[in-house]
Amino acid sequence: MVSYILLLHLTGYAFPAHCQQVSLNDIARHYVKLGLAIGVYDTDFVDAYYGPDSLRPAKEAKSIFPKDDFLRRAKSLQDDLSIYLNKPGDVGQRARWLNQQLTAYQRRIRIFAGEFSSFDTESKELFGVAAPEYPESYFKKLVSDLDKLLPGNGDIPSRFQSLASRFVIPVAKLDTVFKTAIAESRKRTNAHYVLPGQEHFTLEFVKNKSWSGYNWYQGNYNSLIQINTDIQIFIERAIDVASHESYPGHHVYNMLLEKNLYRDKDQVEISFYPLFSPQSLIAEGSANYGIDVVFPGKDKVDFAKKVLLPLAGLDTTGIELYFQVLALKGRLNFVRNEVGRGLLNKTMDEKEALRWLMNYGLNNEETANKSIGFIRKYRSYVINYNYGLELVKNYIEGKGGLVTLPAKRWELFGKLLSEQVCTSDLFLNK
Repeated sequence: MVSYILLLHLTGYAFPAHCQQVSLNDIARHYVKLGLAIGVYDTDFVDAYYGPDSLRPAKEAKSIFPKDDFLRRAKSLQDDLSIYLNKPGDVGQRARWLNQQLTAYQRRIRIFAGEFSSFDTESKELFGVAAPEYPESYFKKLVSDLDKLLPGNGDIPSRFQSLASRFVIPVAKLDTVFKTAIAESRKRTNAHYVLPGQEHFTLEFVKNKSWSGYNWYQGNYNSLIQINTDIQIFIERAIDVASHESYPGHHVYNMLLEKNLYRDKDQVEISFYPLFSPQSLIAEGSANYGIDVVFPGKDKVDFAKKVLLPLAGLDTTGIELYFQVLALKGRLNFVRNEVGRGLLNKTMDEKEALRWLMNYGLNNEETANKSIGFIRKYRSYVINYNYGLELVKNYIEGKGGLVTLPAKRWELFGKLLSEQVCTSDLFLNK
């Protein structure tokens, strides 16, 4: 499919002096239409849409996946965008954001058609970056550092699981504990941001999912937040998932984009969120970093000890040590990238992947198998949680948003949630 401008040239159309290019608004509408058309076939592609019904594809029986046509349409839109890419200000930023999203469209189209590339090539085209690679020795050293912290005897993974098992939330207490954690996150977020008055979320507990929690943004400042109860849920996850999925995580991120860009500026592309795109690196990285923004320093362990553990009917003994261990364990999160890299590149089988996740990720077998299932389904998406967090952290703190300057931190974080940020922007601390 030739670009719209070239087609007009070929048909002899005479361009008025004021109409030498396709408008960004027209490109944005076609970007949304293409994304929704891809989603008819690839049901994991569309994470959220709350824009005009007129952009939705006509309801008709699905044909064979039109890979080549979709690729041509995506490339044609990038051709139309080229004249805007070096423009200053919001125009150039909007064009660059759309351009990187369209690159991701093309990679996901190929993946859905069964055309695979390496883990790093895939993640770079989908999310704008390739995550750093760490050897097994790196994780062995980190795990060994836990030896002097963990009580008891035996291997380190078993000792960690023994400590963690003290803080499993009883199923009957999940609703109370999670709603309390979300309410606290919301109160703290509201102290810094003015959120839409009609904002709302619904909380559900579900089973048979490959993820631990999910925010399904509905538009009009509403979210459906689902928590997976297939596996045991530890006390820190109530804080982490509550903050990540709601305040100041995905719920706030989607609301601020809807308010500031879709509602206030009529940027229709924001109403469509393609899951496999650089937007997800910003979304997941900011949602994970937001946990420490809303619960800085010792606030997390204090809230767990004074509020959540009593609500869950759990003993608070050892909770400070547990959170100290978790802080060190957080540096092991990159192990999921190495497992993803190994599985997708076919240099690691599932037995070896399970060993890595249990020995170096310190997961129990149930959680490790759930991680493998997630990687099989969502592929290189795993880099968004850990490397995305690292990039967002470096970006915010590099601009002065330090834990010792909470007002500045919240200000910078809010801007990140409210603007069309490209992955490449995270490397530019200006």
